[in-house]
Amino acid sequence: MLATCSQPPDILTQVREAGLLQVATRNSPTAYYLGLDGPEGPEYELARGFAEWLGVRAGFIVVPSGTAALEEVAHHRVHLAAAGIVANQARRSRLVFGPTYQQVSQNIVYREWDPPPESAVDLEGKRIEVVAGSTHAEALAALARHEPGLAYVERRGVDQLDLLARVSSGDIDYTVADSSEFSLGRHFHPELRTAFTLTLSEGIAWAMSPRDDSLAPLVRRYFDDIRADGSLERILARYYEAADRFDYVHSLGFMRHVHERLPELRPLFEQAAAETGFDWRLLAAIAYQESKWDPAATSVTGVRGIMMLTEPTAARVGIDDRLDPVQSILGGARYLIEVENKIPPRIPEPDRMWLALAAYNVGFGHLEDARILTQRQGGSPDRWADVRRHLPLLAQERWYTTLRRGYARGWEPVQFVDRIEGYLEMLVWLTGSPDAPLRLVTPPPVEVMADTAAVD
Repeated sequence: MLATCSQPPDILTQVREAGLLQVATRNSPTAYYLGLDGPEGPEYELARGFAEWLGVRAGFIVVPSGTAALEEVAHHRVHLAAAGIVANQARRSRLVFGPTYQQVSQNIVYREWDPPPESAVDLEGKRIEVVAGSTHAEALAALARHEPGLAYVERRGVDQLDLLARVSSGDIDYTVADSSEFSLGRHFHPELRTAFTLTLSEGIAWAMSPRDDSLAPLVRRYFDDIRADGSLERILARYYEAADRFDYVHSLGFMRHVHERLPELRPLFEQAAAETGFDWRLLAAIAYQESKWDPAATSVTGVRGIMMLTEPTAARVGIDDRLDPVQSILGGARYLIEVENKIPPRIPEPDRMWLALAAYNVGFGHLEDARILTQRQGGSPDRWADVRRHLPLLAQERWYTTLRRGYARGWEPVQFVDRIEGYLEMLVWLTGSPDAPLRLVTPPPVEVMADTAAVD
């Protein structure tokens, strides 16, 4: 009778006794996805950090949406939901939420060469589409109550990136996007801009079961700690800061570094090329894209050295000092061989190398997903030009949910290969042949440069 009437342990006790924190998340660029060396994503890093802070392991259950993650918590199947969830008033009435750790706003999105809308009146008579059932639709509905001429379409079976693409192509005039979504979508739609804001600020937070609040105080303390030591800011910056693009400013910086840095490093590239069979200029182009030829380069994600190798990759290719340029360059060349050997031998150059470089950046598994998607869409999985068009689709839910490895930041390998191709073409122009001396030119004045030493 005593056993029957006893209360079950609270959630914190359950977590500690099992040594496991169960987390519901979603496969999304703003939450969790499979990266080059395993799971990545801002919610993944934050939740894994919280589990370590508690002294337990983190187990992740991937569900289709933030709403589904909330249902997992509400039905006590997980301990918390970390899925980029807006903690609005309606949700707070049903669940316990941790502290807000990120603010997003809803913005009207338009093309830069079109007149920007300045108010709700400018939206009247325009083609506007949003995701059906979204908070964006709710915001437009509220606006339409005061602007009866405003009309919009709620589209089902699309995600936010689909709608950004429709604005980019001119199929529609405007859409609504969260600031976090827009910061990612502009990577492959750089001509898009934000106009006025529909909602000034919405807080993102973790959701927990209302059954007891034993976990909530520790969640608050954890976020206090990572705010204080800068970890929260670093994690969010990693996923949301914009990537550089290869453009005129890049070319100016490249020429300066050819003059100032490459002469000392060229023998090391040639040495690695002799061992691996690659053109030294290809290795130099990869290294420039990775580190701007800075042997001491270090990123916030922990990759280091002139070839920016991860620790697992360095160990796999026999490198013990990533900051030694001799080892780093040789390690990068060995890794490129490893990746290239996975590319089907029937594929000729240069497609074979461009595909290998894409896999070098995003991982062979995600490249294979893009090749499968390319074939489904009627393209050739053996042609880089075709695969290149489909890689960014790995960031769109309607596509990545049909593939084995799920979400990937598919625009990044496209940019990676494009920039390397550009740098390689410039090196070929500067040498004429692999063994020719560099035709060094006077670099441009320092005052016209724009932070070209920054690591990508």
